[in-house]
Amino acid sequence: MTERRAKGRLAITPSLTPRSLEQRGTPARAWQARVITLFPEAFPGVLGLSLTGKALQDGLWGLEAIDLRPFGIGKHRNVDDTPAGGGAGMVLRADVLGAAIGVAMRGTPDARADWPLVCLSPRGRPFTQAKARDWSQGRGITMVCGRFEGIDQRVIDHFGIEEVSLGDFVLTGGELAAQAMLDATVRLLPDVLGNAASIAEESFSDGLLEHPQYTRPAEWEGHAIPPVLLSGNHAEIARWRRAESERLTRERRPDLIADQSPR
Repeated sequence: MTERRAKGRLAITPSLTPRSLEQRGTPARAWQARVITLFPEAFPGVLGLSLTGKALQDGLWGLEAIDLRPFGIGKHRNVDDTPAGGGAGMVLRADVLGAAIGVAMRGTPDARADWPLVCLSPRGRPFTQAKARDWSQGRGITMVCGRFEGIDQRVIDHFGIEEVSLGDFVLTGGELAAQAMLDATVRLLPDVLGNAASIAEESFSDGLLEHPQYTRPAEWEGHAIPPVLLSGNHAEIARWRRAESERLTRERRPDLIADQSPR
């Protein structure tokens, strides 16, 4: 990956094969993401902005967009074909994806806990904060962005790919889901946020939604900041925040409360 500045934003040049982290200017021990996609120009996207973008520029993590098209078959570099058994749409070919994955996984650890291989899929297990934390504690990740009707099941079975879903809805491709999951993961890496306390207090960190937040002015449009937050009594503030987190979670995400119930 080569990095350049374009109109004030960090841009990443996609490549056919992963180059060494040292060549990209990213420290060899930095957490690394490799994304197989038909649209490498979609990256870094929002990941090149704000804190994740600064961390990328500073070498706290690395990103490689691997173009699937050059692995395609024939003159036109075909990457998909009609579904076996008939049906609408197209399916990404096993031989094409297999070749791309083989390249993308070069030099990665054998243990999948250290370097997961993931496919973004609406039928996968739901992505959670706990999953982001697990990924952030490894050395990197390889993501496959699906398109069309999905990917040949044989690729998933052969490589033992973990299918992960962003939610109960369908996107036109996995690129947006990949960026969302990478954002959630990268912000947990050391020194990216710069304030560990903010991570500990946010939604899902302890299985609850985050409490309401307020700032100046003390009163706006007839709405005042709850007096307890201006009291200076840190014990009372902590109790209020905990109670509000529990209230919001019961109202909006009772499933989270149920998940914490004794079995």
